[in-house]
Amino acid sequence: MRFGINTLDDIEVKDKTVLCRIDINQPVDRATGNLKDTTRIEACIPTLKELCEKGAKLVLMAHQGSDIEYKNFWTTEPHSKVLAKLLGREVKFIDDVCGPAARDAIRALKSGEILLLDNVRFVSEEQTLFETKLLLSHEDQAKTLLVRKLAPLGDVYVCDAFAASHRDQPSLCGFEQLLPSAMGRLFEEEFCVISGIMEKPERPCVFVLGGAKINDAFLMMTAVLGGGVADQVLTGGLVGEVLLWADGKDIGEPARAFIKKEGYEGLVETAKELLAKYRDKITMPADFAAVEGGKRTEFALGKIPAASLVLDIGTETAKQYQGIIRSAKTVFVNGPMGVFEEPATEAGTKMVWDALGDTAAYTVIGGGDSITATKKYGKTGDINYICTGGGALIRFLTGEELPVVKALRHGSKIKQKQP
Repeated sequence: MRFGINTLDDIEVKDKTVLCRIDINQPVDRATGNLKDTTRIEACIPTLKELCEKGAKLVLMAHQGSDIEYKNFWTTEPHSKVLAKLLGREVKFIDDVCGPAARDAIRALKSGEILLLDNVRFVSEEQTLFETKLLLSHEDQAKTLLVRKLAPLGDVYVCDAFAASHRDQPSLCGFEQLLPSAMGRLFEEEFCVISGIMEKPERPCVFVLGGAKINDAFLMMTAVLGGGVADQVLTGGLVGEVLLWADGKDIGEPARAFIKKEGYEGLVETAKELLAKYRDKITMPADFAAVEGGKRTEFALGKIPAASLVLDIGTETAKQYQGIIRSAKTVFVNGPMGVFEEPATEAGTKMVWDALGDTAAYTVIGGGDSITATKKYGKTGDINYICTGGGALIRFLTGEELPVVKALRHGSKIKQKQP
């Protein structure tokens, strides 16, 4: 047991039906139905392999697609093929989640066999609107359709979906109210690595925060600076632009308009408060890049043309960040420095990732865009730890107890039935 939660070492799974929630949500090529990436699937293989080799009857639950718009949902059938290839064994699939066909398939499983159910978000109670509007307690989640139909067929519940552990949904928090529970190896590893950074990082400890989805980034900044975890925060993307705006610097009207359109203008006040308390620990970009006439053009802060939308940090800022990263002992990164998907605006992100690849510091990458950048620049083997979580990771770093962690602690107190 670690952190008050059972690990796979604490449960008996031989000849038991194990309901296992994993996070294998990956981008899908809708024209072919194939997955564009398999990072999260690869990450959960050790848990699934161990459970199978120990003789579990393994039932996998997973989601695919954005939890906001139904049109983004997709079947998990392609995932079963990838899982089978990676595991070197058959992974059965059924296009049902908790109906009669799914339940019959679960009952028919033999020890060592694996069944992947279809996308749990095809069940309405697994959607975010259900989560945010009804605000069900974990006890009430145990009464939802999914849990009522599947829990009686299971002996043990295992959660290996750290990347989804900030979600408060029945497949993640309901089963632990009824079944003996444990975290999988991936969940355990990510929990331990991130806890280590928060509790006792080697110093100097540097956080690099960027990207376009920045609400959680400001929550994280408040937590790691307020808690004394971060010695320095390097900022890029919209994070840096909002801070500069809060500091009275001119980032250009297009950037201000974009920040307003995305609903982030309210973060300017948060940024002002952070600068008032921690200015000496926050580093903001000193130059930027935009695209004019199809070519990259760089401007010093204060000299950005009125009509130009900044899309990357400039070379001088990137060089400064490289030096700080190479002198650090611990570096945590969430978010790119700009629009790295385009050749004209990738230089800032690439230079930062080059430094991450050759620094002697312990490096941790988190979030989907950061993982994509790591792969693009061939740094996967150079990063000490790549965390599958995005939102969950950020919420964890704010010091918030994640819903799934709370549920697993409850489920870890339930004793397994003796044969």
